[in-house]
Amino acid sequence: MALREDMEKQGNWLFRWRSYLPLLVIPLFIVALRYSKVLEHVFGDRATDYWETLAICISFLGLSIRCLTAGYVPRGTSGRNTKSQLAESLNTSGMYSIIRNPLYVGNFVIVLGITLFIQVWWFALMVWVGFWLYYERIIFSEEEFLRKKFGASFIGWAEKTPMLFPDFKNWKKPDLPFSLKTVIRREFSTFFSIIAVFFFLEVSTNLLLKGKFEARMSWVYFFIIGLAIYLICLILKKKTKLLDVSGR
Repeated sequence: MALREDMEKQGNWLFRWRSYLPLLVIPLFIVALRYSKVLEHVFGDRATDYWETLAICISFLGLSIRCLTAGYVPRGTSGRNTKSQLAESLNTSGMYSIIRNPLYVGNFVIVLGITLFIQVWWFALMVWVGFWLYYERIIFSEEEFLRKKFGASFIGWAEKTPMLFPDFKNWKKPDLPFSLKTVIRREFSTFFSIIAVFFFLEVSTNLLLKGKFEARMSWVYFFIIGLAIYLICLILKKKTKLLDVSGR
């Protein structure tokens, strides 16, 4: 099999199972937690609080990138399909006018915040390298699909639009207005996943390093509020049409 076809095949396989493969990192993740809280040992609790707040803000910046992308896209683009590549049209406006893969960039920024929170440099480096190798093949398979389906339109857009580092001078006004309902419907699970991961990190680190299953009340409130918002959004999505938007 030629290298091009082999990479496309690998990318399609990774794309299909992309929601589950990160679970393979969990054993390494547990080992890394045993070496976390470096700043607390060296600089004290205050420095750790600042660092952890910064890490959380970085992850929510990644969520914001995803929200800015989702809020403008029409139906049939930037989907959450899992089994195969799907696209009814080629989106080249909004976030897609300055970067070809804004959702994946958002994912990386989310992961960046999480790895910084852990404070283990070798774990962060391994995750970042793995992230690149992982998504490189997924992006390749997606772009092969788009190249075959949209031909010259895709090639023209790809030639002037960077893959991962935005070129803001290329900004093109989105074809549709921003839809908060679409953002909520598409990204509320990502929102809660970020909160749940950070809460899990805090509790797990205390358990591994201090032998105590505990979390400060600020962390408990953080998790409970996030869970409440998630459940409300889930009910609105599953039981009502309040978050439905025509053409989105």
